Amino acid sequence: MPEQKSCPDPAVKPKKNRVVRALLIVAGTISLVFAAIGLVLPLLPTTPLLLLALACYCRSSERLYLWLINNKWFGEYIRNYREGKGVPLKTKVLAITLLWATISVSVLFLVPILIVQILLLVIAIAVSIHILRLPTYKKKVP
Repeated sequence: MPEQKSCPDPAVKPKKNRVVRALLIVAGTISLVFAAIGLVLPLLPTTPLLLLALACYCRSSERLYLWLINNKWFGEYIRNYREGKGVPLKTKVLAITLLWATISVSVLFLVPILIVQILLLVIAIAVSIHILRLPTYKKKVP
C-alpha cells in the first residue's frame, strides 16, 4: 500500500492561526485517544473518532496527518474505510463479540434500572446492525 503524501482535499488548507491550529491538534489527539479506547470498549465509535482526528490533523498539522494515515495500527483501517473497502471480518466478529459481552455483563450484573438495561440493549442492536452493514474487506492474497 503506497503511503499518502498529504491531505487529499486540496481545498483544505492548514490553518495559519496558531491558536486554532493548537486547538485542532488537541481535539484531534483527544479524538484519537478515545478511538484507541474504542478498540477495546465497544460503546465508543472508533471509526468516526479516527476520521475526526484525521480531519483535525489535516487542518492543523501535515506531519500529524501523515503520521496517522500511515500509522501501523490505524492507517490501513482508515484508508480502507475511506475508500469504501470496508472492515475485515475478524474486526467485525471481534467488535460484535466484545460489544455483546460488555452489554450483557452490564445488563445482567451492573445496571439495576430496567429502562437503562433496555437502552443498552437497543444501543447494542443498533451498533451491531451498523457493523454488519459495513462492507467486509477481504485482503488480496498475492
